[in-house]
Amino acid sequence: MNPALRHQLDRYVQRLAELDSLLGDPATLRNASAMRQLGREHVEVAGIVERQRRFAQRERDVAAAQELLSEPDMTEMAAEEIAGARAELERLTAELQRLLLPRDADDARSSFLEIRAGTGGDESALFAADLLRMYTRYAERQGWRVEVMSESGSDLGGYKEVVLRIEGSEVYGHLKYESGGHRVQRVPTTETQGRIHTSACTVAVLAQPDEAEEVTLNPADLRIDTYRASGAGGQHVNKTDSAVRVTHLPTGLVAECQDDRSQHRNKAKALAVLAARLRDRERIERQASEAAVRKGLIGSGDRSDRIRTYNFPQGRLTDHRINLTLYQLGNIMDGDLGPVVNALIAAREAELLAELAIGDR
Repeated sequence: MNPALRHQLDRYVQRLAELDSLLGDPATLRNASAMRQLGREHVEVAGIVERQRRFAQRERDVAAAQELLSEPDMTEMAAEEIAGARAELERLTAELQRLLLPRDADDARSSFLEIRAGTGGDESALFAADLLRMYTRYAERQGWRVEVMSESGSDLGGYKEVVLRIEGSEVYGHLKYESGGHRVQRVPTTETQGRIHTSACTVAVLAQPDEAEEVTLNPADLRIDTYRASGAGGQHVNKTDSAVRVTHLPTGLVAECQDDRSQHRNKAKALAVLAARLRDRERIERQASEAAVRKGLIGSGDRSDRIRTYNFPQGRLTDHRINLTLYQLGNIMDGDLGPVVNALIAAREAELLAELAIGDR
């Protein structure tokens, strides 16, 4: 293990002691937000320190076993101990390197996920419905909670647009690489001659900020409109203007919510979505000034970037950013998105490790 990594680990040992002290402080116990934040950090830091202590122990085991090599009766046992310890040291080094990689502060957050139909008309809207099902089932596998914030249906049962709130641990860290253009190649149900068509949808994943960190919205910058909700709802839909649309006048960004019977709750949810979109807009603008980030795994973050192709006749999914091709399209569309998500995370980690290796030279 190189000295720089050891020095980083020493700092984590010190930080764990600080966190133990802070979490036992009565002032912290009275601050629910600080408790949540410090609690999350404590879990992360404790995991690193646990591996660091195991690494140190195995180093001591190697040193002790090496002293026994000179004793004839102990040579074979000592050699086995050294081989086993060194293998574990190599594994622990790799784990610690990954854990110490620069981490996106938003990874642990819940997220808003937006799907919009693009080119392809009705077929694009049907594909949006397929993506909605895929993400919803993946969220269920992860134990996350999914709430539909707003939706705009199409004539054939698809969606022109749908916005979800997905709540749970590490939602943004798992889904952030889904932002971009998703292309589908298949024979549409409306195609009478069996020809393959190409359609597209765009997906945007926005980290949901903590209430204390949400963008401050100036009421003077907002236009709030109410209207009657569309879709299911029975007589309630026809009698009350419960749906809410909020427009941020300086940027033109719009958020709406109609899933609740309460206009007040719909307004609160729409404002939360708008705040997340403004925060995401600021993040993208910051990244635009950082060439290294712009060249990273997720590209520019532009929603028009074509990141993935779903080829139904071949049962093939291809992620163009990391040249990943999987012939498991049926399982993936049924929510088994793990192989894709894990490959994207691993590719990003490999990219960061390579950058660190260059920096250490």
